[in-house]
Amino acid sequence: MSVYETKVVNIGSDAAMFKEENMIVLFGENAPADLADYTYNVEVTPVKETITTGMTLMIDSAEFIITAVGDVVEKNLNDLAHITIRFNGANEAELAGTLYVEGKEIPDISIGTMIVIK
Repeated sequence: MSVYETKVVNIGSDAAMFKEENMIVLFGENAPADLADYTYNVEVTPVKETITTGMTLMIDSAEFIITAVGDVVEKNLNDLAHITIRFNGANEAELAGTLYVEGKEIPDISIGTMIVIK
């Protein structure tokens, strides 16, 4: 059962540049104009239960174990669908709005890509 599900509905022209830094930025459809170019715009959908370490983040069929959860990840997902996902395997959340997952290659993300936490 999924804890959170959303779909990519638009991709900013510079969104992929953060892949070099092992991260991606999600933002709901109402991303401010100055940020929209750098984000993957997703549908704003509710988080169904607490997101914890050990859960799995899926980007389409690619799976990543969650290693740390920032203090405001759930609030930000519920309110704006705005978080950063870092693919570095950190065990402690350095930034409150960041979800940390194991350090594996980030898959290609396109319009229609599903992002699921289970």
